[in-house]
Amino acid sequence: MKKIGLIGGMSWESSLEYYRLLNELVRQRLGGHHSALCIMESLDFATVEFLQHRGDWNTLTKLVTKSAVNLEKAGAECIVLCTNTMHRCYFDIVKNTDIPFLHIAQATGERIASEELNRMLLLGTKFTMEGDFFKDYLRKQFGIETVIPSEPDRELVHHVIYNELVKGIVLEKSRNRFVEIIRRAAETGAEGVILGCTEIPMLLSANDVDVAVFDTTRIHVEYAIDFAL
Repeated sequence: MKKIGLIGGMSWESSLEYYRLLNELVRQRLGGHHSALCIMESLDFATVEFLQHRGDWNTLTKLVTKSAVNLEKAGAECIVLCTNTMHRCYFDIVKNTDIPFLHIAQATGERIASEELNRMLLLGTKFTMEGDFFKDYLRKQFGIETVIPSEPDRELVHHVIYNELVKGIVLEKSRNRFVEIIRRAAETGAEGVILGCTEIPMLLSANDVDVAVFDTTRIHVEYAIDFAL
């Protein structure tokens, strides 16, 4: 088993899910007393959140790249960045490390393509929904088209992520709002929804909606386990 290097803390709520899923799925696959061989460097999300909303992606890129380098020095054999939004910095991580970087959009794109779907609603932070780094990756690598909610709905999704989910707050009214956003997208042609923020699966599951749901957290973990094993 290869050692998985995790860059976490963005937020620790979703990093906890990464750690839990890694160990549960390794035990399922290998049986017995097996657990995941991994190491995590966890950032202070207060710093990350401040820099994100300030638009200081240069400093953020340096932070996550340093974490990746630290993990490589500590013996990690791959890098898993436990957040969608910060994947906009992945070029610098790849340039400054010599171990594989397991991209969350690559894992997600492969899963969507395997189900022969090509028009997805993307939910996530405003940085992910409104930026190009995730959408362009899916389009260029897999020919998958992504659509995003209206501006008011993007504000709502962003608010729920940063003011509820990253604090461990899960509200039924927020789940209902997300379900309504997905329903409207499905009516205009979306074949499924990408939960493109690693906290959203805390709120929403495939049981809540009538379209295909792609949980990037679980997909990313499964991709990492495939690599490690």
